[in-house]
This record gives sequence, structure tokens and C-alpha cells, in this order.
Amino acid sequence: MSTPPAAENAVHILVFPYPAQGHMLPLLDLAHQLVLTHPNLILTLVVTPKNLPFLNPLLSAHPTNCINTLVLPFPHHPSLPPGVENVKDIGTHGNLGIINALGKLHDPILQWFNSQASPPPVAIISDFFLGWTHHLAQHLRIPRITFYSSGAFLTCLMDHLWLNPEEEAPLPSPVVSFPELPKAPSFKAEHLPSIFRFYRESNPDWAFVRECMIANTLSWGRVFNTLDALEGEYLDHLRSNQVSGRRRRRVWGVGPLNLPGGAESMNRGNPNPDSAALKVVMGWLDGCPDGSVVYVCFGSQKLLKPDQVEALASGLERSGIRFIWVMKAGTSTPDGIEHRVSERGKVIKGWAPQVLILSHRAVGGFLSHCGWNSVMEAVACGAMILGWPMEADQHVNATRLVDHLGAAVRVCEGSDAVPDPAELGRKIAEAMSEESPQRRRARELKDQALAALLPGGTSSRDLEALVQELLQLSHTLKTSLEIGA
Repeated sequence: MSTPPAAENAVHILVFPYPAQGHMLPLLDLAHQLVLTHPNLILTLVVTPKNLPFLNPLLSAHPTNCINTLVLPFPHHPSLPPGVENVKDIGTHGNLGIINALGKLHDPILQWFNSQASPPPVAIISDFFLGWTHHLAQHLRIPRITFYSSGAFLTCLMDHLWLNPEEEAPLPSPVVSFPELPKAPSFKAEHLPSIFRFYRESNPDWAFVRECMIANTLSWGRVFNTLDALEGEYLDHLRSNQVSGRRRRRVWGVGPLNLPGGAESMNRGNPNPDSAALKVVMGWLDGCPDGSVVYVCFGSQKLLKPDQVEALASGLERSGIRFIWVMKAGTSTPDGIEHRVSERGKVIKGWAPQVLILSHRAVGGFLSHCGWNSVMEAVACGAMILGWPMEADQHVNATRLVDHLGAAVRVCEGSDAVPDPAELGRKIAEAMSEESPQRRRARELKDQALAALLPGGTSSRDLEALVQELLQLSHTLKTSLEIGA
């Protein structure tokens, strides 16, 4: 619980999450950490009405005026059905409309800012899908800090792609290379980030998205849910890279944000916890040997097709490995699987406490789509990822984990791929063996992640450096006001 600062000492920050679970939760975790780190910080979170419930755990953890809300009506966009305010309500194809709709909040936020009593916000921290807030910050004459719920490796790629779209779009070759980046990575064209592959220059909505992404490269600072041990060379690249003739230095890696300060105790992302079902699952895990269980989950958005579900079920059954499989509500369970594997497998329909399960001593692997939040949670818990990347940033993340760090294995790839059950079962069994070098590397990354969060660790230092920059902004603003008085 936080104690509100005296008004004369308060440092006010405007925080604007993007309304998708994978974006919103880590930024709320950052807000939680900022308030815990320094007692003088006051945060105002911008949110639309239907997204307000996502803030309840954070508001409950800080029942003072340290964290306030600015609730604004969700603007209309012709591509969005009435009532849609979050990506979970429409799917990832709705990102284009939501990004453009939220851009219409520029003037309402400007009006709110101008009506504020002391102290006014000294900075904006906003999601990287909200790049237009850079121009809002310029109008307000305050800095904008971009928050990335994705990794630094992805951001290096995205900066190049959005600043040089004529080189890559329409994609001229089946392989796209980035020789200027560390490790000179290359990707199949279909494995580039979805938001770039779908870009169409002639579409005004996509032109706005590109403007937002370019604005991110101009932001005053950048903060990432990542850590030096995972992406240090790409954080360093961003720190040293020259953009628009000036050297960028303000880049902070403060992750994993899901672990410190009791974030899990906030029941983040959990609308309706089923304590009885959870007790059954956790009790079953208690009876399993250390590292013997693979956790299977494909994030909050992906709904597997029936033939993919059948192949995955058969692969898990053939592997002989214990498992917990989280299925999205509405997914049909393959006939008989729960009965046939009842002693070594559990199926959860709907939401599951992912960090709690991954951190259990019995869980050794995580069959995942390689979304960045899942990557960071796996790293923090020491669970080796068995990757099935499908879309968005997932192929990039898999490349980092599998090819660069040797801390994961690929078991399939592609949103429409249907794995061979026998081959999938073999890959799962091999990856989960105690002799697996990837499992050993995953445990090493966990140790490095925990060390990064300790006092003096890389992420702890970067979080403190970010807070000190915010405090300095407040001091600079007060000094300028006193001089002008």
C-alpha cells in the first residue's frame, strides 16, 4: 500500500495503456513498480469505460490517490462494432481500428491537461501502439516515454522497417535481412511482424499507424519489459543508435515486470477466478515430480482450429509427458482425452493463473505461441519454452530464444500449421528430458532474471534510473516556473 505524497512534493505522470491484455497488463505492472519505488509519484491512467475493470487490482493494491484514473469515452471508428473497446472483444484484426480510434483522444486529453490544478503531469508514459501521444506531448511541452510490452530485438527490427518501408514493402524477396543489427538476423517475409506485413501505404488508417511507429523512434525515452541477460545487445543498439541526428541514450530494461512486488497477488488478468478448480490443479501439481510437467497455453487471443486441437491432443498423449493444457472458452475437447490421460494430464477451460502454475516446482516446460508476456513469464519462472510461433512478434521472439540463446526449442510454426502428432510427441518428450541443454539454459536465464531484480541488478538499476529521470523532470519544471514567476 502506498501513502500519497504531499502536493508540493508530488511528481505527476500521465500513463496511457493500450487496450489489449498483452499490452495493458505489463504497463500496469510498471505503474505498480513506479509507485512502490518512490513515494512522491502520482500516476493518472487514461482508460475508456469498459477497460476500467482491468485497473481494479492495481487500484486495490494502492487504495490512495497515488493512482488516479482519467476515464474518457471510446471514440467511434467505422471498422469497429458498437461497444468494442478492447482487442479481446474483436481479435487482433481489430488493432487497426482501435489504434485509429484512440488517436481521437488527442483533444480530450489536451483539454483535461489544461484544466488541471497543480501539479500538472511532467511526462507521458504510453504504449508503443499509441505513438500519436508523442505529438500530444509536444503540444503539452512535456516528454513522452514509450513503453514496450514487446522486446528490444523486435523494436530494432520495427524501427528499421517503419523508417524504410519502401525497402521492404511490398516484400521483394522471400527472406529479409538486417545486416546492421547485432547477429545480422534474417527472416522469412511471412515471419516479419504482422502489423508491418499488413501495412498498406494507400490506406489512411495504415498511414496513421506508420506515423505512430515513426513517432516512437523520436520519443524522449523508451522503457522495455525485458532484461540485459535476455536482450542486452539490442538494448545497447537502441541506446547507441542515432535517430534524426541525435544520440539516443534513455533506454531502460526493467523486466521481468510480472515478478517483483507481488504483481501476481493482484490477480492480474483474472476476471473470475475459480478457486475450487485451481485447488485441484495445484494439488495435482504438488504430487508431480520436479520439472516433469509441460504447461500448454497459446495466449488470450489465439483460438486453435479443430484439426490443430486434435493434433496437439494426440501429440501430448503420445509424448508420455505430464501436462496442463489451458484451452480458450469455446474450444471443444477431443473425445476421450481427459479420461485417457486423467492421471498425467489436466485440461483447464478459460483463464488460468499462468505465473502461479509456471512457478511451481513441478513445471519444467511451456508449450507456447511465444508472445512476449509469455516469454517473460517463462524466463522469470525458469520454464523452457517449446515454441509454436504463429503471428505478430512471435517468430521474432522464437528466433531470439531458440537460435540466439539456445533456451527454447521449436515444435511447430505457423498459425495454420497442423503438426504431425507422432513428430510433435517426440519433440515434446526430447525437450522435456533432464539432459536437454535448452532446459539447463532456461534455468540459467531464471537465475539471471532474479539477479537483475535484486538491488544493484541491471533491471533494478534501470528502474531506479527511470524514476530519477522523472523526478528530475519535475525539478526542472518547478525551477522554470519559479524563474518565470
